[in-house]
Amino acid sequence: MSGKYLVTGGAGYVGSVVAQHLLEAGHEVTVLDNLSTGFREGVPAGATFIEGDIRDAAKWLDSSYDAVLHFAAFSQVGESVVKPEKYWDNNVGGTMALLGAMRDAGVRKLVFSSTAATYGEPVNTPITETDPTAPTSPYGASKLAVDHMITGEAAAHGLGAVSLRYFNVAGAYGAQGERHDPESHLIPLVLQVAQGRRDAISVFGDDYPTPDGTCVRDYIHVADLAEAHLLAVAAARPGEHLICNLGNGNGFSVREVIETVRQVTGHPIPEVVGPRRAGDPAVLVASAATAREKLGWNPSRADLAGIVADAWEFTQHNASTAREH
Repeated sequence: MSGKYLVTGGAGYVGSVVAQHLLEAGHEVTVLDNLSTGFREGVPAGATFIEGDIRDAAKWLDSSYDAVLHFAAFSQVGESVVKPEKYWDNNVGGTMALLGAMRDAGVRKLVFSSTAATYGEPVNTPITETDPTAPTSPYGASKLAVDHMITGEAAAHGLGAVSLRYFNVAGAYGAQGERHDPESHLIPLVLQVAQGRRDAISVFGDDYPTPDGTCVRDYIHVADLAEAHLLAVAAARPGEHLICNLGNGNGFSVREVIETVRQVTGHPIPEVVGPRRAGDPAVLVASAATAREKLGWNPSRADLAGIVADAWEFTQHNASTAREH
């Protein structure tokens, strides 16, 4: 059955892919984005686009909407340390305004884009939803604060909500891919070296207690991630707040990612090893058992080479389109 959905932050990387999946499933989609970090060209064809702020969501939300999928957040860990007030103001204050608008409009379903950064330094591997939350950055803390806010909203006002805690999202889907400025994610940074836009890739620490000394991360294809959001909308129950990790349950090291990019692109990728970055755990890998059990989610694109190949195709297409213009 088709529905009507508001996608906040739908001009960004993950939001745009989820919006595309919703459209392909036959739903009516409105994207709300202030374009502070998103891109107008990222909004999929077929979606209604509103350039505006989540604080003003009450202007557009009404009872005709079945659910809100909420991606509108600042997400740069390093920036959040330098400008914590920006993250509290937008991520927490903006979401509080959005929840109020949903309450007033009678929209009682929410899927929230949360993050593995809520866990901080992991106590166990793989990480489960019952593990301690101890974020090491204002970004992670702001997302955890929103999770607490949603739990209260569900208990007090009957909201049906699902928070999805992503691990490392990568890859591309059709015309949607990573366009961050500045870029901070490993795979697109390594692809920039392959493109000749960057001389070398920085490896922050090669003395971790891992097989090759570099950090290990759990990579999930953005299309698998998007499918989890559609399942989450269906799974949301009034008065309940479900929290699910999204990952593949296995990890790849920084050096494995670099080597995979070499193989996929055929380009040499020079490395420059530097000191560890503060707050970088050695291993971040998810247990996605809850998402499998509660959502019926089964990621099918776990192959790292496939993830890199999709991202490389998008990166090349994006570069050629930019040259044409």
